[in-house]
Amino acid sequence: MQEDKTYLTAEKLAEFKTELEFLTRTKRKEIAESLEYAKALGDLSENAEYHEARGEQASVEDRISRLEQILKNAVLIEVHDTGKVSIGSKFTVRKVGEKEKKQFTIVSPEESDAKEGKISVKSPIGQAAYGKKKGDEFSFKTPSGVMNYEIVSLE
Repeated sequence: MQEDKTYLTAEKLAEFKTELEFLTRTKRKEIAESLEYAKALGDLSENAEYHEARGEQASVEDRISRLEQILKNAVLIEVHDTGKVSIGSKFTVRKVGEKEKKQFTIVSPEESDAKEGKISVKSPIGQAAYGKKKGDEFSFKTPSGVMNYEIVSLE
């Protein structure tokens, strides 16, 4: 089975590597110590500390596995001025018929953060804007109806 590539900025790639290192070197040791302490308390069947530590261990191991998968398939985004919206592009849009503008950056789903204007290439607006040029209009469906936007500028 071929894995999907994960397109990441240099900053996000470094952030994921740092998180993975923390989880594997520090957090695993902390959890192991918690498990040893909890085991020393006796009966594991009714030992809340033990069950809590096991739950935390499972959560951390799941996150480590996910980060390893992301990093294995990571492709560093190199922003090129192609004149079209692509992964890594910053662009400004205006809803057709309105004056207010919004700026977005197209990123991978792992990097998306609506508060920072980072939208996933797989989101409805990301998919609709992808490949468009300055001046192009595009539409996408939302629960409240179809939205129509125009690309005002593109970096």
